Parts: sequence; structure tokens; C-alpha cells
Amino acid sequence: MAPDSPARDPGRGGRTGRPRRSAAEVRHAVLQAAVGELTERGYDGFTMDRVAARAGTNKTAIYRRWPSRTSLALAAYRQLVAWPESPPDTGALRSDVIALLRAAADRMSSPDGAEILRGLMMDARREPAAMAGLRDELARGEPGTMLAVLARAVARGEARQESLVPRIATLPVALLRHEHLLNGPEPISDETITEIVDLVFLPLVRPR
Repeated sequence: MAPDSPARDPGRGGRTGRPRRSAAEVRHAVLQAAVGELTERGYDGFTMDRVAARAGTNKTAIYRRWPSRTSLALAAYRQLVAWPESPPDTGALRSDVIALLRAAADRMSSPDGAEILRGLMMDARREPAAMAGLRDELARGEPGTMLAVLARAVARGEARQESLVPRIATLPVALLRHEHLLNGPEPISDETITEIVDLVFLPLVRPR
């Protein structure tokens, strides 16, 4: 079928005058719409109908990938708190990790992020799969970003090669998220971040 021929859009349920969107394009449109709805209307105002209308699709297409409002909200929350594609490169491991954690802490403690997380935690209690996904999101770090930062430190001689594993690389983020869970929407202090870096992470990875 020619790309510009009228086709049944996988998310529209009928023929349109537009080229057929791929499944990846529909998924991207839905996630962008979900992020927009969450940030503009909050968790309480988040509905599948609004997301479908905003994404130019229908609820059937959404439910094929995300079986509930909670699962879609979790996917959108992950987009909201995602790491930057290019990690900071200050020339030193300590300042790189502090910059990453400060940015992550600001996202976690933002009014949008805190309110969305509270709503997710309430709803996920009724959905075992969503609760498992939320726990995973809160417990895990970002292996790719943190490993890139740690690999540069290894190359500079600031860290041991043996420390270049996901479990160690993501430890600062796991500790930061633990603080967020304990303190809720309260901002995470610079003192807490420097303690995580100076007292836990750097002694673990530095050359011995």
C-alpha cells in the first residue's frame, strides 16, 4: 500500500485521508498526549477519553497496549521523570553524579511529579501488575545514563573497572528515590544528595 494512500489508521478505527500511522507512531502520540494530560489536568483529571482525543486515536488502540488508566499513567510518569539523553560531563565523577541527582530530585519533587506519584500509588494498590511496575520504577535507576558517567570516571582513573556494573551504577538513584518515598513531595536537600554521593557512592567505586 502506498504511504500516502488513505488507510485504516491503527488508532482511529476507520478510513482517514491521512497516511497510515505505524504502531510506533501511535504509541508515541498516545504517550505524548498522556504526558500532556497529566501535567495540565493532574492525575485526578486524567482520563482515557481525553488522551485518545488528544492523540487522534481511539480507546481500543490504547487499551491494546495499556490495559488500564493506571498503566498508561505509569508509562507517562516514566516519560516525565526520564533522564536526559546526554548526561552531564563536568570532568569529575562527583560533580557529574551530584548534577544528575539534583535534576532527578527536582523532577521527583515537582508539584506535577509528586501529585501524579501519589495518585499512582493509590490506584496501583488495586492492580498488582501496575503496582509491580511502580515498585520497579521507584527502585531502579537508569543504568545507561549512570553507566556512561561511571565509565568516563573509570577512564579518568577516578573509579575502579570492577565498579562498572548496573547494580553499583544505579545505587545513588535508588537511594534518592528511597528518600523521596520517605519524605513525599518535600524537596530533597542538597545535603542529602551530597551525603549519598560522598558517604556511600564514591567510597564504593574509588580505586583502592
